[in-house]
Amino acid sequence: KEQDPDIISLQEYMPNPDVVLSAYPYQFEKLNGDNTKIGQIMASKFPIVSSGSIEFPNTSNNAVFIDVVIKRDTIRIYNIHLQSLHISADVAGLNAGNSNMLVKKTSETFKIQQEQAELFLEHKNQSNLKTIITGDFNNTPYSYVYRKIKGNYNDAFDMAGKGFGRTFDFKFFPIRIDFILSDNAFQVNGFTSISEKYSDHYPIIAKLKLH
Repeated sequence: KEQDPDIISLQEYMPNPDVVLSAYPYQFEKLNGDNTKIGQIMASKFPIVSSGSIEFPNTSNNAVFIDVVIKRDTIRIYNIHLQSLHISADVAGLNAGNSNMLVKKTSETFKIQQEQAELFLEHKNQSNLKTIITGDFNNTPYSYVYRKIKGNYNDAFDMAGKGFGRTFDFKFFPIRIDFILSDNAFQVNGFTSISEKYSDHYPIIAKLKLH
């Protein structure tokens, strides 16, 4: 509420009376599940003229997008949630046996993420709209999927962030796995990582200006 962004992207969203989005008249959500609904939601103060979902096979993860009208421009914003490693934030009690299992699990997850990134890029490359990419990549800036998705886009943290830019509550060191990327149609004027912990991730905000 205090930050009052124009557009919000949420991953692993569950409808909750504590999450009030009434200030956003335009919304698109893609939820999965029979009893407990969970998925992604995007909320905008600007009119949404198109929206959709890129489904990733054999998982509840996906990428959603909205096309919004800002003045005379139509902007596409993606919200990605790549496959999770499902590793505890403190990784306590790791021994030789389950560390080997962790290596195998990590390798399998990275392969799935790569396939998901390729599906996303196939969709993105069909559009010529000015584009912003937001999301939880479940991987770091040093990863293949980050470099692949980023391409020649600008990472808002790199352009205007400070410190480590921690977005995930990992016990041993700061880790950044959530990103806001924009193409060269935008100027990055600010980046903030919110210290309040609403989940195991910390919210991030970028201030972008159309050239």
